[in-house]
Amino acid sequence: MKAMILAAGRGERMRPLTDHCPKPLLPAGGKPLLQWHIEALAAAGIHDIVVNHAHLGQQIEDHFGDGSALGVQLGYSAEATALETAGGIRKALPLLGNKPFLVINGDVACEWPVPQAVQIADAWRVGQLAHLVMVHNPVHNLQGDFALENGLVKQPGQGETAFTFSGIGVYHPDLFEDIEIGQVAKLAPLLREAMSAGKVQGELFTGFWMDIGTPERLEELNQRLNSGRTN
Repeated sequence: MKAMILAAGRGERMRPLTDHCPKPLLPAGGKPLLQWHIEALAAAGIHDIVVNHAHLGQQIEDHFGDGSALGVQLGYSAEATALETAGGIRKALPLLGNKPFLVINGDVACEWPVPQAVQIADAWRVGQLAHLVMVHNPVHNLQGDFALENGLVKQPGQGETAFTFSGIGVYHPDLFEDIEIGQVAKLAPLLREAMSAGKVQGELFTGFWMDIGTPERLEELNQRLNSGRTN
């Protein structure tokens, strides 16, 4: 199985930390944020990894190289300007192949069991386009994103409980087939269309998850990692 780590965001909310350092290289617990994901993937037996980048992206390539020091094979998908999530994935598809692949936002921290991605891919259903990992809503997204019903992800109805998309998902390449290479495209509209056709499965993960979107949350994660907390 192949995986992609999304690392092309500018990190505006992280400024001034990201003025001269790409967000994925910001340290937490003594390692760059991106390294935690690479190590988790390697431990799960996923060694073929694609990283997209834009803002100061050459620093990422210079730091990690081909990934051999971490026991993985890294490929890079450089974007002159950030293409948003779906656009970035579409550009990287030639590196990801024609089977379901795992995608992880580079600016989240999560203890979701990565080996589960392989099991999800092995159990992939004909016509399925995505499997999303959902989490309970953090204070900065109390309204949530999508609802879950009998293993399917859908738009929440009136009064229905919605959960937050974690930024972790397994996708089939067909989800992105209508996007032109180099086109800026968001992921949510593609997911909503696929949801309406019943082609998006999902699960609720109740363990530790954080969106590392601000300097304050980065420091919170840093303290957590340095204290050795596991929940």
